[in-house]
Amino acid sequence: MISFENVSFQYTKEQEGLKNINLTVNEGDVVLVCGPSGCGKSTLVRCVNGLIPHFYQGELTGTVTVNGTCVAQTTLRKISRHVGTVFQNPRSQFFNVDTTSELAFGCENFGLEPEEIEQRINYVVNRHEIGHLMDRSIFRLSGGEKQKIACASIAVEPVDVVILDEPSANLDYQGICELQKMIEAWKEEHKTMLIAEHRIAYLFPYITRALLMSDGEITREYTADEIRGLSEEELHSLGLRAEQATDPAKIRLGADRRQGNGETLVLSNMKYSYRKEKPVFDIPRMEIPAGEIVGIVGANGAGKSTFLRCLCGMEKSCRATLKVGDELWNNKQRRRNIYMVMQDVNHQLFTDSVLEEVMISQENEDKDKALEILRSLDLEEFADKHPLALSGGQKQRVAVASAIASGRNVILFDEPTSGLDYSHMLQVSELLKQLRDSGRTVILVTHDTELIKNACTCVIPFAEVKQGQ
Repeated sequence: MISFENVSFQYTKEQEGLKNINLTVNEGDVVLVCGPSGCGKSTLVRCVNGLIPHFYQGELTGTVTVNGTCVAQTTLRKISRHVGTVFQNPRSQFFNVDTTSELAFGCENFGLEPEEIEQRINYVVNRHEIGHLMDRSIFRLSGGEKQKIACASIAVEPVDVVILDEPSANLDYQGICELQKMIEAWKEEHKTMLIAEHRIAYLFPYITRALLMSDGEITREYTADEIRGLSEEELHSLGLRAEQATDPAKIRLGADRRQGNGETLVLSNMKYSYRKEKPVFDIPRMEIPAGEIVGIVGANGAGKSTFLRCLCGMEKSCRATLKVGDELWNNKQRRRNIYMVMQDVNHQLFTDSVLEEVMISQENEDKDKALEILRSLDLEEFADKHPLALSGGQKQRVAVASAIASGRNVILFDEPTSGLDYSHMLQVSELLKQLRDSGRTVILVTHDTELIKNACTCVIPFAEVKQGQ
């Protein structure tokens, strides 16, 4: 079904991708590709869907074949008839402005009859219970909802091979359960799957084997039983996430974790709705502990990311006040005093190098301090690289570095560890603690239970505050 024969790929002279990969994936196999951020997982799957060599430039040697067809010698259009991909950032693969058209798009390109396309869409929508996401604007979906639509669009297509690149990164607990059902359905249909992931425990019931990668090489292959048998400590030592999917709203942190001075940020009269739609939330009053690491948790689509944008003043149509000590901050003052790291960090990477990206956030440019921050996040070696040339997890860390460099007293993070492996999640966790210890208030929206348990000093379920409860 899929074959790699002596495959190596180098993006640039400085950035290697793969080294001498030999691999056979048989029909119906479900193969987990795992390893730390930047190890080559995404590069490996790009060789299967044809993005390498047809989109990403570099030097490719060796041969990759899918169903006996050489990927390098055929077109992306022909490859797409066999291989469907859900990318780490689902926004990058949408071609339509509404969800129903997005599900139909691939089948329309295959030239299927309208009746068959409608039947396929109805089957996927009903089987996976996503009717509430149909006929919606893509731009009004949360990150997790976009991920669900991306998965559904591939489920509708008549492909043989499914590639998933960090599919759980933006999903809540319920979303992961729904993703499991989709993977189970694909397995029943005997589809071949390659799944690149950090969070692996939810995949244990479905995989047939696992590949561990490091520095562009497959360093070890595990049977399904072997990787399931590894302890939590052994998985962590490999840079992998071992936590089983759980509902973050049920996590209860002890009061002894609180280290603030008892003061609160008081948010008043925050109400927001998209044009001509019902309110996303209505918050008469909300108290947020100052000097703490506050986790805002809740379901995909609940409005958490929108809440953060309103809180920092980005949504100018949302009028609210935030009392910080004796000061009242309006929208303009919140934009000046609060720093936010977005869920899609591509929106806030502006400069030509990683070092410049950090320095642009500093009130007074300090190269040595910027390099120190990069060093603390294992990013110093990328200081001269273009931020958009990095992996998803590396971009995430650059955005975190910029937030630290800003020196703002209130810092918001929207899913700051969504693309990170275990060790880098711990690094971000420690940096969040350092921000708190320096007297800053950290507010983060997250589904990452490991981050919550390692860093947060309190958890606020968003469902309890969005309607003024």
